[in-house]
Amino acid sequence: MHTRCATSTAGGSCFFYSVTFGGFIGLASALPGYFSDQYGLNPVTAGYYTAACVMAGSLMRPLGGALADRIGGIRALLYMYGIAAVCIAVVGFNLPSSWAALAFFVAAMLGLGTGNGAVFQLVPQRFFREIGVMTGLIGMAGGVGGFILAAGLGTIKQHTGDYQLGLWLFASLGLLAWLGCTTSSAAGALPGVPPACPLPGSEPWRCD
Repeated sequence: MHTRCATSTAGGSCFFYSVTFGGFIGLASALPGYFSDQYGLNPVTAGYYTAACVMAGSLMRPLGGALADRIGGIRALLYMYGIAAVCIAVVGFNLPSSWAALAFFVAAMLGLGTGNGAVFQLVPQRFFREIGVMTGLIGMAGGVGGFILAAGLGTIKQHTGDYQLGLWLFASLGLLAWLGCTTSSAAGALPGVPPACPLPGSEPWRCD
């Protein structure tokens, strides 16, 4: 039945968005403290650095949706997760220059912003009858992911003295999401969708 098709994709959708939007808002919350603690920047300068990262990610959201329309949501997410995971992992090595860290964070936020748009390009393909509720559910997953990331980075900093482990854990989540994308069909399905579930418009929904 269609319900089983939709249920099978809900978890993947929520996880994808918890990494993209959760990563975006989590980093936006944690970066002022990161730049201040890691590089001794004053609050104003740290705020400017953070604003640059947030602006980059925000501007990429509609462009990410447009890119997903052109090349497919899964392919766009593959690129995005790869870029974000690599950039966050590099920053985890405690780069000596704040400018270098800023450049990698901007690149990561560009990737995450792209992913925010790409996830919602996929939603109507699998939830065309429940778009409203799924938009709310997936958005909630993004908010919860952001809270967990920000709280986790702060907790790890408090217990270890730096952000390295927290950044590497987040990069690992990005890698996990990337691996999830690689299991998806070339048609742009989310992970876990049975092959018998066609895209809307091709034939009536059914799962045999």
